[in-house]
Amino acid sequence: MSLDIFQLLNLKKGFSLPLWVAGAAKSAVKKLLGFSYEDYELISIPSEKIIRKIKVSSASFINGQKSTLAIAFADSGLDLDLTQNLEIWTIASLKKILNKNINQTDRINIIPGYGVGIDQNSSKICISTFAKEVIYENILEIIPQGYELNLEIVFPNGKFLAERTSNKSFGIVEGLSIIGTSAETYASASPEQLQNAKLHLEEIVSNQFCGTIIFVIGENGLNLARSSKSQFPIIKVGNWLGPLLVDAAIKKVKTVILFGYHGKLIKLAGGIFHTHNHLADARLEILVYLAVKQNVSHNIIRELSKANTIENALLILEKYSISIADKLWENISTSVEKRSFEYINRYVKTDMNIASIIFDRKRKVRWSGTNGQEFISLFKDL
Repeated sequence: MSLDIFQLLNLKKGFSLPLWVAGAAKSAVKKLLGFSYEDYELISIPSEKIIRKIKVSSASFINGQKSTLAIAFADSGLDLDLTQNLEIWTIASLKKILNKNINQTDRINIIPGYGVGIDQNSSKICISTFAKEVIYENILEIIPQGYELNLEIVFPNGKFLAERTSNKSFGIVEGLSIIGTSAETYASASPEQLQNAKLHLEEIVSNQFCGTIIFVIGENGLNLARSSKSQFPIIKVGNWLGPLLVDAAIKKVKTVILFGYHGKLIKLAGGIFHTHNHLADARLEILVYLAVKQNVSHNIIRELSKANTIENALLILEKYSISIADKLWENISTSVEKRSFEYINRYVKTDMNIASIIFDRKRKVRWSGTNGQEFISLFKDL
């Protein structure tokens, strides 16, 4: 990829959403305790010594001075990020602790307000472990003894923005999830992201490596892979699958398990090895082409060609026949393996095994390629 494309996309890094939420929350709690409003908060990161300076736009008493509201605007530093300039409200109030045996972290009750994503099954807030740890790290120590904190998070534009994501496909409804596993954000198409993944791979293969590794693309894949029975090391590779597969072959990795959402991995079946949607998106075209190769009926193919998304295309297939849909996606999984192997061997001769395992819009692990059949049982019961 040329530098001109990167300049066009203006890819850079900034701070992740959890830091902006923590900054607004800390400002709201401090205002509640009588401190003067400041236009920034110093946020420390668990297990790190560096302090981040997070800008806060305003903080004020509300509800007859029983609560406070602080507002911040997320600056991820990524122009193509939905959360860039996201308005964040945090509403804080205190109540006396009735249970003296309460755990420290339970002293903060994180409440999903309007525009914040929740799990459709449990109605619990969709927030990453890292995001909760950042909130605990910066707020627990300033809550007065004998009190617990109700912290409501609101994204005024979150419900609208969530319609432009795949959240519903993964059971997240009502708004945006508060995800993020690190303080900094990295553009998934940027060279820095690739370099970080290569460094992670180098660290793994040099430390009693068993020979098999799992590559995942996004947060959902990472979360599912960590919940599996597999003991294999995991790397979140972003969209740089092609170059990282080559790097794995150079480092003499024996097997790479490609574990991901069907809407991403299908691109590899079409020979697209940088999967950022802003650079290449031919998913429906690939699906239709492979359906033709499988001799799927013309009526079904015509319907598939009218689909707006891969999720809709899968629903169309399943409406006609679950067995036809499963066979097609198994063939797609095998095509992912074959095209990946061919791609790697353009640059380095290798017999490295590529296994693909694919999960659907409900995060259910369903399909694998020929090589992936050996490993799918490790993920099937998720």
